Amino acid sequence: MPAYLTAAEAHSTVLKSGKILARIHISYTVTTGIGNGELSEIVDITQKADAHTFNISSNAQATGIFKVIKPGHIIRSSRGLITDKGLQPDYYSDQRADKTPSLALFDWEKKVLTLRHEGKETNEPLATDTLDRLSLSYHFIFMPYQEAQDEIQTGKLFKVHVTDGRSTQLMRFKISNEKLNTPLGRLDTFVLTKLYDLDDSIQRKIWLAPDYHMIPVRIQSVEKDGLEVDKMIAEISLDYDKPGASCCRH
Repeated sequence: MPAYLTAAEAHSTVLKSGKILARIHISYTVTTGIGNGELSEIVDITQKADAHTFNISSNAQATGIFKVIKPGHIIRSSRGLITDKGLQPDYYSDQRADKTPSLALFDWEKKVLTLRHEGKETNEPLATDTLDRLSLSYHFIFMPYQEAQDEIQTGKLFKVHVTDGRSTQLMRFKISNEKLNTPLGRLDTFVLTKLYDLDDSIQRKIWLAPDYHMIPVRIQSVEKDGLEVDKMIAEISLDYDKPGASCCRH
């Protein structure tokens, strides 16, 4: 493979193989400023009639002394359709420890996003590019060939609305290239670095690996409470559908 695959070349490799991903299982090691943890994420792709649906489940837990400081799990889930534009979520949940989960409900027909957090419900306009925090990381796997060619280029900005079940922000990411040392070896990656915004203090950086279908192999973030989190891929398992399967819904 070339030193750096373009997004178009990466998608071309998948298309030529005639394979559709059916399940992605990723394990991450998590490092924070106050301790370490483990994160397991599973993406299931299911074909129903002429449509493909996705279900992403994420389970994070602290280890060692971090477990004493931050007990319990962080469980997130996202589900929806895979369209000819990529992922289109219709449900997102974010639950921390024993607290009531924050929810985002996407009504694409009425173009309304419903957020439920701490017993309060709000409705707001649903922008056509809206993703949730979890589906954002995996959206690039399912972007169509031409859109990937246009959007994922070094030096360009990628703009997207993102919700965490509490609020929604317009995020802007600058795209660059980087060779990254990982437990899977030294990988060529596209790096999406979130630009600073006065209305959104969360910092975020995502490394996507073209050799692994644009899967996120590292994610760094600084949360609203100031906690620095670094997720590095530890293991990955890919299952494929039968060759010749078609994707996705228009």
